[in-house]
Amino acid sequence: MSLLTHVLACLFGMGSWVAINGMWVELPLVVPEIPEGWYLPSYLTVLIQMANIGPLFITLMHRFRPGALDERPVIYCIVGLGIIATFLLAFFWRHTVTIGGSLHSVPLLVLSFLLSVVDCTSSVTFLPFMMRLRPQYLTTYFAGEGLSGLVPALVALIQGVGVVHCQNATLAGAANITADNSTMVGSAELQAIYQPAKFSAQVFFVFLSAMMIVCLVAFILLNHHPAVARERKNDLYFSDDLALGKREPGLSLHTQTPEQKPMISPLEAGREPRSSFGKGTYSTLEVVFIFVVLAWVNALTNAVLPSVQSYSCLPYGNKAYHLAATMAAVANPVACFIAMFMPVRSLILMGFLTTFGTGFGAYIMAMAALSPCPLLVHSASGTAFIVLAWILFVLSLSYVKVIIGVILRDEGHSALVWCGAVVQLGSMMGAISMFPLVSVYGLFKSGDACNTKCPM
Repeated sequence: MSLLTHVLACLFGMGSWVAINGMWVELPLVVPEIPEGWYLPSYLTVLIQMANIGPLFITLMHRFRPGALDERPVIYCIVGLGIIATFLLAFFWRHTVTIGGSLHSVPLLVLSFLLSVVDCTSSVTFLPFMMRLRPQYLTTYFAGEGLSGLVPALVALIQGVGVVHCQNATLAGAANITADNSTMVGSAELQAIYQPAKFSAQVFFVFLSAMMIVCLVAFILLNHHPAVARERKNDLYFSDDLALGKREPGLSLHTQTPEQKPMISPLEAGREPRSSFGKGTYSTLEVVFIFVVLAWVNALTNAVLPSVQSYSCLPYGNKAYHLAATMAAVANPVACFIAMFMPVRSLILMGFLTTFGTGFGAYIMAMAALSPCPLLVHSASGTAFIVLAWILFVLSLSYVKVIIGVILRDEGHSALVWCGAVVQLGSMMGAISMFPLVSVYGLFKSGDACNTKCPM
């Protein structure tokens, strides 16, 4: 396996969700500057679900016109759109337009929608493209996809987004009530002071645009670099390449057809297909199980639990929140590297890990529901438990996602298209279920990083 191809696959995967992940981590700097305020996360959630029109179109094309759509031109278009949209965002995110007598951040919302289309469509185009490389590179791609959340989070951490210092504030005389904190007459309590960022949101959005450019360059090299093409041409894993290679000695990666299949061993060739899905390796019931697990895992990791992360962590303190968010982001690529060396395809193990991760997810959800006074809120053990719960939750379910991707990759090109579609479907269902609970009915109450007062 070529180290160059692994690096390119990782960089290509980093471009999949880096734009929207970057938007989420930059919210604390963006929100105070726009008229929508903290309604922006709700708007983003709706825009991301509307952007699923992209994956829907691609999936329907593969379903009703199989082989007619080549994902490579689509990838060039969406990555190019991502580069332009993030660059424009750097200069127009503050601009407002008067609609119905009130100001609205129309450029920010429109560009966020375009970035959502880019990232959502990547799920049903990037994965099928990886069929053109050996199965080992798919795991590297998933590691890059995990880094698409970690890298913006680390940059935002360096930037100083959301860093809070608690300091004593004593007010005498008349009561003074501020927008963020209320202080009683003559009382002394801790006040949350947000530190200024080390660099602006504009610089951060330019960084996201640069990340998309890196993704585009990696994609171009995966298509045209001689070392990548040579490795594929000489690889016995692809029978179609051998046949084409005899007729075309100068074969390169971009001349190959989208529906190339791996070589099937004589043992597999003589085995009766267990279903009409893919190569028939799995029965219909097993295929349904795989896709149900895939939808469930992505609903939890992409929508349900992230929507309550602040509620579950902030009562334990600002450090607990940042530590949980950062370590959970690290756990994603770590799970991918584990899967690279331990690619276990057991459905039993998949079910066990799903149950294991869901259990930690249930603990996190329970702590969010109990906010601002969750269990062990005043103890170091409570902080350790919530951080550990986030790490194990992301680690186990990320491993499940990678293994399902490897299983479906072996089933063929169309299986990976359906994989991407189910990922988006699960994420959408999770977001739709949590949006009214969090944003409409307000069932979760925020904890104050400085003034949480709970009975001991």
